[in-house]
Amino acid sequence: MLGNIEAAYEIFNVYQSRVDDRVNWIFEELKKEIDLTVPETYRADRTKSEWPATASDSNELWRKRLKFELVGEILNKKTSDEAKVTIKKRYERMLKNVAEIDGGNLAELYLSTVAHLYDPHSTYFSAETFEDFAIQMKLKLCGIGAVLGLEEDTCVVKEIVAGGPADLGRILKPNDKIMSVAQAGKEPVEIIGMKLRKIVDMIRGEKDTVVHLSVLPADATDPSVRKEIVITRDFVKLNAARARAAIFQVPGAEGTERSLGVITLPAFYADDDGDTDKEKSTASKDVARLIEQLKQQGIQGLVLDLRRNGGGYLSEAIELAGLFIKKGPVVQVKNFAGEIQVDTDNNEKIVYAGPLAVLVDRFSASASEIVAGALQNYGRAVVIGDSSTHGKGSVQSVVEMKQVDRTLGYARNKDGSPAKTGAAKFTIQKYYLPSGDSTQLKGVVPDIVLPSVTNLISGIGEADLLHALAWEQIPTSVFDGSPLDAKVLNPLRQSSLERQAKLEEFAYLRKNIEWFKARQEQKLISVNLDERKQQKTTDDAFRKGMNAEKKLLAKNDYTFKEFRLGPPSLPRIKAPKKDAEKEVDADDDDDAVEEENDTYIKNDVHLRETLRVVSDAVSLGTNKADWASNRPPLTAGSGG
Repeated sequence: MLGNIEAAYEIFNVYQSRVDDRVNWIFEELKKEIDLTVPETYRADRTKSEWPATASDSNELWRKRLKFELVGEILNKKTSDEAKVTIKKRYERMLKNVAEIDGGNLAELYLSTVAHLYDPHSTYFSAETFEDFAIQMKLKLCGIGAVLGLEEDTCVVKEIVAGGPADLGRILKPNDKIMSVAQAGKEPVEIIGMKLRKIVDMIRGEKDTVVHLSVLPADATDPSVRKEIVITRDFVKLNAARARAAIFQVPGAEGTERSLGVITLPAFYADDDGDTDKEKSTASKDVARLIEQLKQQGIQGLVLDLRRNGGGYLSEAIELAGLFIKKGPVVQVKNFAGEIQVDTDNNEKIVYAGPLAVLVDRFSASASEIVAGALQNYGRAVVIGDSSTHGKGSVQSVVEMKQVDRTLGYARNKDGSPAKTGAAKFTIQKYYLPSGDSTQLKGVVPDIVLPSVTNLISGIGEADLLHALAWEQIPTSVFDGSPLDAKVLNPLRQSSLERQAKLEEFAYLRKNIEWFKARQEQKLISVNLDERKQQKTTDDAFRKGMNAEKKLLAKNDYTFKEFRLGPPSLPRIKAPKKDAEKEVDADDDDDAVEEENDTYIKNDVHLRETLRVVSDAVSLGTNKADWASNRPPLTAGSGG
C-alpha cells in the first residue's frame, strides 16, 4: 500500500529487542572480573568484516569489544571499577536513546535507508532535521542564543552566544539548570528526563514571542531555589560560518614582503530574508564585500580557502565563480531525461582580477568543486590541496511534505501552533564543469598536490559511498578560457616541490603522515592492558614531540590582520568543560558549530604553502609572454 511504512516498525521492534538483550548481557558481564592480561586483539573497524554467524560468535565479539572499551577508559586515568561505571552509563544512555525514537525519527531512518539504495544523497528529513537543515543553509535561527547539554537527565546551559537574546538579557548564565519551560500564557512543562531535542524545540520559536524558563542557578546553595527568566526570542546569526578574510604578510622576492589576502568560506549559504540588499547575507555577496575590503588594503594576490566546505546553494557557486571571470558558463547540469542545461555567469563585472589560488581538500564537495573546477577550466586560478576533492557531482532538490499534500499545511499541534512537516531530498541532476568533465567520484584534481593525512583516510570521498553514481563526460560548453599553460604551472609546481623537499614544516607533516599510516595499517588492536599502556606511552611521547615541534614551527607563521563582516565577534560565554553526556545548541543542534572566536590555526602548512605559490605567481606575472591572451591571466594586475 502506498505510504505504508509498517515494515519500519516491524524492523525496529526486532532491533530494539536485540539492543535490550545485548545491553542486559553487557550489564551482566560488567559484574564479572574481566581479565585484561590475556594476549587478545579486537578489530575496531569492522566496516568490511562479516557479521557474526551464531549467538556464540556474537558473544565472543562483544566480549572483546567490552575489553576494548574497558582498556580505553582505564588508559583515561580511571580505575577498573570507575571504568565499568562509565561503560554502564554509556549503555544505559543507549537504551534510553533507542526508547525515545519516535515515529518521525523512524520514518526518517527507514525512508532514508530505502533512498540510499539508489544514491547516497537522496534522503528523507523528519520535521526536526528539516528545520536544522534550513538553519544551516540560512546561517540564522530564531531562539534565545544558548547551547544546552544534558547532565543526569537535567538540561544545563553550556554556553551563551554573544549578541543573542540570552546574552543581552544578562540573566541566564552558563551552568544554570533549566527545570521547566513555558510558552506565553501557557502552563510550565517540566523537562527533567526529557529528550534534549524536545527541549530545544520548546525553546525555539517565532521572532518576538516569549519563552519562560524556570532555572536552578549555578551558584545556588539550595537545590530548591528557582529563578523565573523571561526571554523574548529573536534571530541569532551564526556568524562563525560566514565568510571571513585576512591579509597575510608573505616574503616576496629579494627580501620584500607581499600583502596576500585569504578568504575562508565554510559553506555556500544564502539568506534572502533581509529587507534591503545590504542586509542580505549570501556567500557570493559576503565574499564580494570582503574582496573590496582587501583591495582597499592593496593586496597583491588572493587565496580562496574552500577546505571543509561541503557545498550549499548551486546558485551561489555560480555567482561566486562569476566574481573572478568576465562572463560565461560555470556549470552544466543534466537531468534524468538526458537534457543538458548550461548555467552561466552573465555579469561582465570582475570583482577581482588579480593572482588567485583556490585551496581545497577531500572535504571540499559539491558547490566547492564547481567553483574550483570552473576557475581551473578558465585558467583563472591555480588549484592547490589534497590529491582530489570529495567527488560529489550530483544536484539535489528539497520538497517539503506540505507541498506534496497541501492538507498538511493546515495541521496544528495541540497548542494550536502550526505543525512542522518533514521533507524529501532527492537527486534530480548531475553536474559537469564547463569542459564537460563530471566531478562525480573523481572530484577536482589540484594543479599542485600537497602531502596530507586525509589522502590516506578511507570513507570520506564519494567513491567510498555505497551506490554512488558513475563518472561520465558530456560535450564541452563554449567558453572563453583554457587551463593554465605549462609555462605557468611547471615553475609553480617545481618551486613548491623544492620547498616540500627542504622545509622543516613539510618534514613535520611527513612524520605525521607516516605515523598515521602505521596506525591505520594496525587493523587489530590489543586488549591486553600492559601492551596498550606501552603503546600509549610510545604514542604520547610521539605526540609530545610533535607538539613541541609544531610550537617551534609556529614561530615562523606569517603575521596577519583579520577582516570580518560587521563588528568583531565576541567569544561565546562558556561553562567550564565537563564530561557531559551530550551538548547541543538550544537553537542549533549541530555539534560541529565552529566557535565564534576561532581564528587561523598555528602552523597551517597547506595555507602557508598556498600563500607562497601565490607569491611565486605574482613574480611570474612580470613576464607577460608566459600568459595566454584569451582569458584574464592568473596574475592580471595586482589588485583587480
